[in-house]
Amino acid sequence: MSGFKDAPPDERSELSPEQESAIRIVANNLHRLNDAVVKAVEAGITVELMRTARYHNEAGNWGDQLTPVIRPGK
Repeated sequence: MSGFKDAPPDERSELSPEQESAIRIVANNLHRLNDAVVKAVEAGITVELMRTARYHNEAGNWGDQLTPVIRPGK
């Protein structure tokens, strides 16, 4: 059981259904990533997420790309 809770939906959103779906996918995958980080830390491993790249589209939007840095426990 995790201590994380979903954020309530923003009823004032002006995003398209496609954008809303993309955000849900990112949020769900981030939730899984956060759970995996907690499990790794509880197993005695240090996990650091570093931005290693930035993806840009042709319309001026961008998103960070991450790589984990893993260190064994002491």
